Amino acid sequence: MNKKTSYLFENVWTIPNLLSFIRILLIPLFAYLFYKRQLVWAVAVLALSGLSDFFDGKIARRFNQVSELGKMLDPIADKLTQATIAVMLFFTFFKADNRPLHLFAWVFLLFIVKELVMLIGGAVMIGFGLKPGAAEIYGKAATMTFYIVMIAIIAFGPEIGAFRHLFTLPDTVMMVLVVISVILTFVAFFSYMPGVHKQAKVRFSPEGKAAARAAKEAKKAEKKG
Repeated sequence: MNKKTSYLFENVWTIPNLLSFIRILLIPLFAYLFYKRQLVWAVAVLALSGLSDFFDGKIARRFNQVSELGKMLDPIADKLTQATIAVMLFFTFFKADNRPLHLFAWVFLLFIVKELVMLIGGAVMIGFGLKPGAAEIYGKAATMTFYIVMIAIIAFGPEIGAFRHLFTLPDTVMMVLVVISVILTFVAFFSYMPGVHKQAKVRFSPEGKAAARAAKEAKKAEKKG
């Protein structure tokens, strides 16, 4: 197994990791229900996803089930979920008859851009033997806000809400909530930068390069042996 990634497969069989896998499996189910306009069930699935995201971290810390794989699976599940929701809402509001909502649809693409950058960046970091940072307080706050806002939109949003016959969010309120979520999302994104910079500085220092070359040579020698 590649030494750069072997650390990911230590202590993988944990409840938090299982919850992250379940959250990933819920993504196509949510997308299907949303596409078929079974929005009540879509809200339920999204709420279940949000609860699993909340509890996996709590369980990991409470029962000492933190793992390197879990530190990656949790944000990956979040990013895939958020990107899927953003795509679905973008196309929904892009087709809206309401002109302000039609124009506002483009804001949802900001979520997608951010998640793509983080997914690609994380893959590049792993390729260089670096460890993508686990979700910090800003990331958790941004994720929780995202779930709450998106559940509110799918449940009570204009032109889409499953329960809009009971109550409908005013267009302006919905837009403000989404903008707040976008701002928190990018605050969380930039909060990762100091950690990335610190790791990169160590990895590409003369000592770090020498260690990487030594590891590469050792791997070659191991294969020849």
